[in-house]
Amino acid sequence: MRRPWMMSLLCIALCACQHHQTNNGTADAPSSDVHFSPGIVVEDVAQHMKALSSDELLGRTVGGEAEKRTTQYLVQQFTRIGLTPGNAGSWLETVPYVATTLQHPEQVTLTVDGQNGSDALGFGKDMVVGTLAEQPHASLDASPLVFAGYGIDAQGEQWNDYEGVDLKGKTVIILVNDPGWANQDPKLFRGHEFTYFGRWTYKFEEAARKGAAAAFIVHDADGAGYPWAVVQNAWTSARLDLPMSEEGSRRLPVAGWLTTEAARQVFAHAGVDFDALKKQAAERGFHAVPLHSTFSVAFDSTIGHGESHNVVARLDGSKHADEAVVYSAHWDHIAPAGEAPHGTTDNATGLAGLLEIAEAFAHRAPKPHRSVLFIATTLDETGLIGARYYVRHPLVPLSHTVADINLDLLPTDGPASALAVIGFGQSQLDDYLTDAAHAQRRAVTPDVAPEKGLFFRSDQLSFARAGVPVLYVRSAATLADAEAPDYGVPSSLDRFNPRWNLTGTVDDVRALFMVGSRLSMEDSYPQWKPGSDYQRPQSMRGL
Repeated sequence: MRRPWMMSLLCIALCACQHHQTNNGTADAPSSDVHFSPGIVVEDVAQHMKALSSDELLGRTVGGEAEKRTTQYLVQQFTRIGLTPGNAGSWLETVPYVATTLQHPEQVTLTVDGQNGSDALGFGKDMVVGTLAEQPHASLDASPLVFAGYGIDAQGEQWNDYEGVDLKGKTVIILVNDPGWANQDPKLFRGHEFTYFGRWTYKFEEAARKGAAAAFIVHDADGAGYPWAVVQNAWTSARLDLPMSEEGSRRLPVAGWLTTEAARQVFAHAGVDFDALKKQAAERGFHAVPLHSTFSVAFDSTIGHGESHNVVARLDGSKHADEAVVYSAHWDHIAPAGEAPHGTTDNATGLAGLLEIAEAFAHRAPKPHRSVLFIATTLDETGLIGARYYVRHPLVPLSHTVADINLDLLPTDGPASALAVIGFGQSQLDDYLTDAAHAQRRAVTPDVAPEKGLFFRSDQLSFARAGVPVLYVRSAATLADAEAPDYGVPSSLDRFNPRWNLTGTVDDVRALFMVGSRLSMEDSYPQWKPGSDYQRPQSMRGL
């Protein structure tokens, strides 16, 4: 028998469909004349999606008029719904960022000198390079090379590629992904599942912690999950990050990537076989190997500073207002080259879901006992910067933050029989979602494409790393979806299509509303499960 609370919540969501009023606004532009239902319904989701991906919002790019219009629309909707500003009377949380742009990349070369000869690697064709340390000028002068395998120091996995090596003044060369993926061995890390240790950001961070002067990652399309062109484009244009003062940790003065072929050349100049060492690096007990070669490079960068904004709305709890359930969805969008900047799929869908959940909470009876925070984050597409900043400057202390439920790339192709949890098995929120899905006569499955590392590419990651349990789901109609070559890859479909079937979108949003609604009425805190990669610090509530 279904739990009474779940059935009542499902009825609230479904019955709201009967109260929809005809939209009076235009199909393409935001309008204050549009009327919305108190429930989660297809017509409202469609209206928000059309508005948020309209030409009026100029692509939802960060900064300038596009950001102003986007945040104004969100504030307008949160105000209409009846929520209050989430940041001490303001709807906005200012997020600082640093933009680093390499000057004259076509002139930058990376010189390798080894016992078996020398070579000059060209930017774009063989390698990319830049500074992560906000340095206008950066250089290496005959920096000794060290091959550090996968560049991982993971005590829980009893793995340390850096054991016994001094990296001061040296440059490390690192493989992408992790040994478990390389061997498809479930006894190493998580087997074929992508882990945080496989992320390029982790590898640069770890090399910096070990004192390296520079680090270069060897690109592999299968291991990285994207082609070389993605790396080349990202390092040619301006790269955005939080200011170093925000995170307080050392960053590499010089960092970059090598193509696999370039890495083979570098190792050949050192008199060693790259492929043989790569194979050894995937075996337990491997430690960093010095190479008889050096790297030299010099380049200049323009260092710019800017600000963007998270939009934060709040619904105060009736009994435990100091505790909060968080819903998040990013508002920014970057259009792929040659495509119109509308961003309907990524992430007007998630923003529409965020607004619909806010609407449902505002009309919920009884009122939630805990507060509910709705955060539209900025700069997700350029390194999850808005979410990273929020967890360092939370508007509800993380010790009182119950969970983060993140909405990103919701479906537009009709209903699905199952919901796939990205990061399945990590927290008790899986069980909350299972109850909600069962009330909809749907199933919950693990991520059907864990090798793609989608968990590490969306905003909930920042909350998880801070210890807050998170929930991030994707529709999964059948396991056959996992066989599609582009499964889990964000769609570049930009303009709203009135022929889309948004019933599946509504199903997913209602399920996430039910999870948060239940959390908002409880006194307990969901926890990470035994064996999870994350845990709540002892200072957090619920322990």
